[in-house]
Amino acid sequence: MDLTQRVETFGQDDQTWLDSAHGTDSGVSGTIDITAGFTQGTHYGEGFLPSGTPVAKITDSGKFGLYDADATDGRDELFGFTLTAQRVRNGDVIAPIFVHGRVNESKLPFAIDDAAKASVAGRIQFV
Repeated sequence: MDLTQRVETFGQDDQTWLDSAHGTDSGVSGTIDITAGFTQGTHYGEGFLPSGTPVAKITDSGKFGLYDADATDGRDELFGFTLTAQRVRNGDVIAPIFVHGRVNESKLPFAIDDAAKASVAGRIQFV
């Protein structure tokens, strides 16, 4: 894991999926395993994961991967969403994860299903 300090500039981060500011100050830090369900062309084609990417905790490693209702490694339980866009380099990505608040579901960069919504019921409200 590369922990070298860098200053990076991203373009405009689209956070229109956030329905309010509630919960944006209480994201949790997580390590995203970019090999766990993500593909370059689909999920980070421009070199970064967009904010609002659905992530789930991998049971064995404790890292996060892409939410997948059909997974059997823990990724079938939505944990939250990337709060900000994250540059993808070689290896893992450290990111803040949105775990509490209101989400405008139609503005998420990737669709989620009813099982995902049930996983976070009581923490995240979808409008």
